[in-house]
Amino acid sequence: MASYDAVVIGAGHNSLVCAAYLARAGRKVLVVERRERIGGAAVTEEVFPGFRFSVFSYVVSLLRPEIIRELELPRHGLHILPLESTFTPLPDGNYLAQWNDHDQNRRELARHSLRDAEAYDEFGLMLHQMARAVKPLLAMAPPDPTSLSFGDLMGMKRLGEHFRGLGVKRFSMLTKLLTMSSADFLDEWFESEPLKATKSASGIIGTLLGPRSPGTAYVLLHHYMGELDGVFRAWGFAKGGNGSVTAAIAGAAQAAGAEIRTAAPVAQVLVKHGRARGVLLDDGEEIGAKLVVSGADPRRTFLGLVGEQHLPGPFVDSIRRFRFRGSSAKVNLALGELPDFAALPGRGPHLRGAVSISPSVDYLERAYDEAKYGEYSKRPYMDIVIPSLLDPQMAPPGKHVMSIFVQYAPYQLNGGWTDARREAFGDTVVDTLAQYAPNLKNAILHRQVVTPADIERIVGLSEGNIFQGELSLQQMFFLRPVPAWAKYRTPVSALWQCGAGTHPGGGVMGASGRNAAMQILGRS
Repeated sequence: MASYDAVVIGAGHNSLVCAAYLARAGRKVLVVERRERIGGAAVTEEVFPGFRFSVFSYVVSLLRPEIIRELELPRHGLHILPLESTFTPLPDGNYLAQWNDHDQNRRELARHSLRDAEAYDEFGLMLHQMARAVKPLLAMAPPDPTSLSFGDLMGMKRLGEHFRGLGVKRFSMLTKLLTMSSADFLDEWFESEPLKATKSASGIIGTLLGPRSPGTAYVLLHHYMGELDGVFRAWGFAKGGNGSVTAAIAGAAQAAGAEIRTAAPVAQVLVKHGRARGVLLDDGEEIGAKLVVSGADPRRTFLGLVGEQHLPGPFVDSIRRFRFRGSSAKVNLALGELPDFAALPGRGPHLRGAVSISPSVDYLERAYDEAKYGEYSKRPYMDIVIPSLLDPQMAPPGKHVMSIFVQYAPYQLNGGWTDARREAFGDTVVDTLAQYAPNLKNAILHRQVVTPADIERIVGLSEGNIFQGELSLQQMFFLRPVPAWAKYRTPVSALWQCGAGTHPGGGVMGASGRNAAMQILGRS
């Protein structure tokens, strides 16, 4: 039986980050992945001949700068192209555009509201301050507030000192962001509906919550913490698609000596006398290890790979209560020509950034209302990018790929997801977008529709939740995934977690993988 210092389950980006740090510390590491390719939800695939898609996750922003720097990811092929605008077409033929250029952006906002144009800089400064306030927590193993151990007491002391250092004003603002809905929070700053809706949409991504649901303001902040080259709220597209992100991390891990095996699904974690001893693969091969690190979500890790018989009853109950509720879908289009938006016709810089179908907060809330009762949204929220405008290698010459992230498409759909329901949902997405870009239907050469059920089946994310569990108040920080087990450890000795089901959560961030490695190596 082969033996390693560490076996890492799954080759998603967090697992690969963890493996890279362990290998760089001299550990003998093996990563085992059930699919034929690495990357988890961050993959690039040629779905149709000549057309390459970031099939699931599709933008880069949250990937921690320290990981990029420490693992030397640019040396392994990582190249991020910035998305420079957000374009929101409106049903009445108008539009809202947000640009990276300050003066241009201010003029555009003033077109809708002078008050909003005046408030925007202050709002941006405030969110920047809040992001800086939260940033140190991203690299922190959450202390257990119920523990009297020296490490946890010192962790709580450092946490208290950090918040006390924010001052009353910033702490009050952070409290609002942690507890309010994104819509209510934005109401305090702006009056323009398209602006409030487009901003509040960041608070509903990956959740089965509406913009008026408490707690969504924090999800908005979570997405604001995207940072490229030291600039907060900077989003980008990875040259070659999101698969190039995981390929770069895998390259760093392999350069440090880690082994990666694909088509090697894990059947169970081997546990003896309360300690993880390795893994058993589906083909019957046993791989021994001094420790096992799971990048799978908490449900798959504990209820699937470990088994209830090896876990305390209260812990199992908590894992069963951990909420997933996948609500996001993807529609990937191969296009013969660019979409021509009625609100801003022709080819222009507005197509090189994000396109947001979010005309009003009411529009988003009504989309949520349908999902709340088990139906997909008939007029959904969409976040759209056209990667081939930034990276021509993604499509044949003169043709394009379009990535459409969609809310809401509940995993628990009334009647379940069938092939017919998947295609009907795809029709709804195209029909909605065609109201803004009338040439779209005739431009479509191929279409791929990915529902939460597909995400669960293909990638292994429970209920298709892109964050490995909702980013809601009761599932954050020392409560993620469950109380007393938020420091990447588990009730099974020598078994660790490193996936997005741990703090600080989802997105192509890598923080969970790095934090887990630091805990294993005793460097926290």
